[in-house]
Amino acid sequence: MRCCWHFANIEVWHVVSKRGLFIQARKHPETIGALDHWYRVARKAAWEGLHQVRLDFPSADQVGAVLIFNVLGGRYRLITTAVYRKHRIYVKSLLTHREYDRKEWMKWV
Repeated sequence: MRCCWHFANIEVWHVVSKRGLFIQARKHPETIGALDHWYRVARKAAWEGLHQVRLDFPSADQVGAVLIFNVLGGRYRLITTAVYRKHRIYVKSLLTHREYDRKEWMKWV
C-alpha cells in the first residue's frame, strides 16, 4: 500500500494524524489558524530532507527523526517525526515553549 497521494506524478506527504493535530490544537485555540496553514503546506510538500523543509518553514529544526516546527513565533512547538523516504510525517505533540523546554519530547528522538 502506498503512503502518499499522487498529483501530476509528484509524491506528496501523508500527514498522520490530522485529527490528532487539531484535537491537540483545541487546548490552544489560538494555534488553529497556524496549524491549518502548516497542515496544508506539509500535505503538499515534496520534502527530501531538512534543507527542503526549511524552504517552507525556515525555523524548522531536526533532532534525530524528530522534526520540530515553531508555531506562532515560537510560543508553541509542533513535534513530529519525519520519514523522508516514505513521505510521511507523524504528528506527536503540540507543546508550549515551557513544555518544550522540559525536553520530555526527546523520548521520540
